[in-house]
Amino acid sequence: MLGGPQQRQLRVITRARLTKRLRLHDKTTTYGYYFLLANSTVSPGLTAVGLQFLPVCDCRSCSADEMNSVDGIKGIWRSADAVTFDVDSTVITEEAIDELANFCGKGKEITELTRQAMQGDMTFQQSLSIRLGIINPSLEQVKEFLNTHQPKFTTGIKELVSTLQARGKQVFLVSGGFRCLITPIAKQLNIPPENIYANRLKFYFTGEYAGFDETQPTSKSGGKGEVIRRLKEKGFKTVVHIGDGSTDLEASPPADAFIGFGGNVIRENVKSRAQWFVTNFDDLIKYL
Repeated sequence: MLGGPQQRQLRVITRARLTKRLRLHDKTTTYGYYFLLANSTVSPGLTAVGLQFLPVCDCRSCSADEMNSVDGIKGIWRSADAVTFDVDSTVITEEAIDELANFCGKGKEITELTRQAMQGDMTFQQSLSIRLGIINPSLEQVKEFLNTHQPKFTTGIKELVSTLQARGKQVFLVSGGFRCLITPIAKQLNIPPENIYANRLKFYFTGEYAGFDETQPTSKSGGKGEVIRRLKEKGFKTVVHIGDGSTDLEASPPADAFIGFGGNVIRENVKSRAQWFVTNFDDLIKYL
């Protein structure tokens, strides 16, 4: 039974012949959305006595905008002219730097640092510098790794990228990983080299590791957002970013929307803050 301040601001939205959707609220409490099942037309002046209300959302702080946020993101997704993807644990199932560390015999030391970086427990640049200092990969080791290691693509990513491209959308890979490791991935996805934004390893003329290019935007926290800002300066109107980590989450804004991906690993800070969170790329294809 409804009355008082709830009744005064009753708003009816027709869903179907026998189904009405109401938003109920008073001055101090937002009640969210409800479904009203009735056999007759409901008007804003009705005193709702004896009708059945089924709560869809029991969160007392939900606003109309929050309830509709997923639909809004889906609309942006459909209209985007550019889509940027994180690579590690998104486009591929693994973290390439962890795989390189394993190849170089430094896997155990690196795995926990990677987890901390993805959770946002330290700045990305700090984590990258520490991890590479431990791995200390030579040019020869990197070449051998590329020759012997095949990237493991996430299920559905090839279909998603080809669908986006067929619809005239530009696809970019924006990663805190390394360009030399990502280029073969991009090639298999028919993504041109100029659409890769990633870090660059540096080597001495002897082939010894000499650090990484710290001028690349993706070498530091906020770098993915900087890449997207540059894409917008080039003329892209609507950019959607997809990824699994905290550095992906912070890319929106300037990205018009962020879609959290948990198909390989679910990071709770990303899942809880992403407006749209998916675990299967088929869900994204479905809404194009």
